Amino acid sequence: MNHIPENKGLVLYWPFDEGAGKAALEHVSQVRNEIHYVFNQAEFTESCDPQWRQGVSGSGLLFDGYSTYITHSYQKDSAGDQQVVSALSVGVWVAPRSYEWGHEGKLAAIVNQYDQERKQGFLLGMFRHGSWSFQVGLEGGSWEEIWSPDGCELPKNEWSYINAVFDGDQGEIKLYLNGVEIASSSLPQGSRISVARDTDLLIAKNNHSSLLADVFSLHMFSGIMDELKIYNRALSTEEVADSYRRIVEATSGGVHPRLNIEEIKLDRTPLLLDRHRPQYHVSPPAHWMNEPHAPIYFGGKYHLFYQHNPLGPYFHHIHWGHWVSEDLVHWRDLPIALAPEKDQLAPDGMWSGSATYDAVGLPVLFFTAGNDSASPNQSVALARSTYAKDQDLNLVTWVKHPQPLIVQKKGMGAFGDFRDPFVWKDEDRWFALVGSGIEGEGGAALAFESQDMLNWHYKGSFFEADIQKYPYLGPIWELPVFLRLGTDQHGVEKHLLLVSPVGKGADVEVFYWIGQFDKNNVTFIPDQEEPQLIDVGDFHFTGPSGMVDPKTGRRIVFTIAQGDRTSELEFKSGWAHNGGLPLSVYLRQDGRLGIEPIEELQSLRGEKRLSIRDKSLSEANQLLQDVRGDMLEIQLEIESKAAMEYGIKVRCTPDGEEETLLYYDAKQDKLLVDRTKTTLHPGEKCRGVQGGKLGLSGENLKLHLYLDRSMVEAYANGLKSLTTRVYPSRLDALGLEIWGDKKLTVKALDIWEMKGI
Repeated sequence: MNHIPENKGLVLYWPFDEGAGKAALEHVSQVRNEIHYVFNQAEFTESCDPQWRQGVSGSGLLFDGYSTYITHSYQKDSAGDQQVVSALSVGVWVAPRSYEWGHEGKLAAIVNQYDQERKQGFLLGMFRHGSWSFQVGLEGGSWEEIWSPDGCELPKNEWSYINAVFDGDQGEIKLYLNGVEIASSSLPQGSRISVARDTDLLIAKNNHSSLLADVFSLHMFSGIMDELKIYNRALSTEEVADSYRRIVEATSGGVHPRLNIEEIKLDRTPLLLDRHRPQYHVSPPAHWMNEPHAPIYFGGKYHLFYQHNPLGPYFHHIHWGHWVSEDLVHWRDLPIALAPEKDQLAPDGMWSGSATYDAVGLPVLFFTAGNDSASPNQSVALARSTYAKDQDLNLVTWVKHPQPLIVQKKGMGAFGDFRDPFVWKDEDRWFALVGSGIEGEGGAALAFESQDMLNWHYKGSFFEADIQKYPYLGPIWELPVFLRLGTDQHGVEKHLLLVSPVGKGADVEVFYWIGQFDKNNVTFIPDQEEPQLIDVGDFHFTGPSGMVDPKTGRRIVFTIAQGDRTSELEFKSGWAHNGGLPLSVYLRQDGRLGIEPIEELQSLRGEKRLSIRDKSLSEANQLLQDVRGDMLEIQLEIESKAAMEYGIKVRCTPDGEEETLLYYDAKQDKLLVDRTKTTLHPGEKCRGVQGGKLGLSGENLKLHLYLDRSMVEAYANGLKSLTTRVYPSRLDALGLEIWGDKKLTVKALDIWEMKGI
């Protein structure tokens, strides 16, 4: 063939070689395009550049999946004043970090300038599970699509070189992967792309994105791009292959380029200075999480998983994130453990579950498999660690059992609501609880039993709500947790059952009962019919999971600390939610449930800022004037003979314009938080007074508080916790003040600065 110059017909070219800055140069027009990025002008953290990474040639640009994209205006694009184009070729190196669910059948755009309703323009993008497509609107009103065949999906966290070629004169449209043709389709000879003249060219954002919560644009590319080229001619098969070879030979000695996972993984660095993001509470590196779950101890390490959307700080396509720790306090991020895949098990989401041990003591994960093509779309499935093969103590790799283990049938709970398996081994048997309800009645935990962990038998309702008597327990229960507490004073073995009600009329909190396990009938018999709350903070302590720690014998409960913010503020922040502090729960001498933060948290203590004993209110506050901070541990004991309301103000401005009051109301015997003055920010939702019954029984009030930026957790006398969120608008909202309506004595007050994890 005749040699054609490489740049002949090149009309747009982004090499992404800047490596820094907030703009990318389009080399043909020499136009510098702004890179849209949430932290270009940050509200809650330091502003910073978009994330540049190592590319296949020079640098590449990392698109975060929800806020990063480039707009190239129409008058500067390839079409000029043309109404139609006879040929178009697009080539780009991509390394996807995540796949999108595919809402409304739309592509996560790599590059596009189209209007499908008008049958105009072109779109190159990705779809579910790594499939990809090139689509064009033709003169005459047709919309043509060509798709990658099975086996040619774009792998996550790896470089792929993709090309799409439209040749109208020949009537062909083709796809190439890594220099090799993988798909072709015939069109009428003389076909022409009808130009979308009124539409900007967008990189990494779909021209017609669906909006979620009126804030988040779906269908955005997540990952790194490099060397994006658009031609107004049809590249030949030889030219595409040669273009691939040139990059490979120039940059990696003829071997397909490798990508270091450190280059593409979610980066928590831009969030470290966020003045509201907790620093010693466990959190994903960025974006969305809901409940942490499936805690397990193995090989000297604790593993904890969490519901995660890696695409952005919004609830959507759920994966299992993964942390590991040696001490339950200092956690490290590990790669995503479970992700939706192109199969018939869980293509649409990996929902909550639990962890246990198999017959030889190796960890296994039970999860809720989301498959929208099935009815019901939720079933119980299993994944095994590859530890037996690779001896990886970090348990990075998990292999799913190919079929669901438990599929809901009619008459088995509330049909269509069947999720969040909690599995444990008891001697030679495994038991499972699944969250559901009883048709026409209330929420329920359903019981199952297995001899081999693979074949399960339905045993009926483990325990269910009397929704007539306790309507706040709702029609459906999620996230059942069942833990052996130990024996009471009479030698009776007691267990703890936790549930999270949802649905019409439900109070979405963590309710519990203490009672006995009838192992023969696989049912639960509560000591008291009325459910109790661990936390009285109103929807900030939810999503329970738990474990009996084999190392210490403690019963440990994990929760999500809901962020309680608007979608707009979560967009601006780049994160949503974090874990609560791990709690040790135990059976008290009086038969009640005791709760305490785990003692390992003491390892985070820094400088001790104050230690006083037996001071009056005024004396204590005088000594408190120099103590300020938003990352503190506080232990406070108050004795009151006269005051009926007393406690402590935190996150106070010097003039008292902003402050949050945690206090005890002796008349009502309630632990309360008053957030009426917490923030002046018009967008924040934290307002009002929340709380609940404490059951203090004449003791001095003993508060154990943890402040961690927006997190406030108060533990009162080992009986109740109160978790809440605070987002002061003022940077000087760092003060503390003991408060009471009459005279009181500060019996003890100790305050430490706390270090981040």
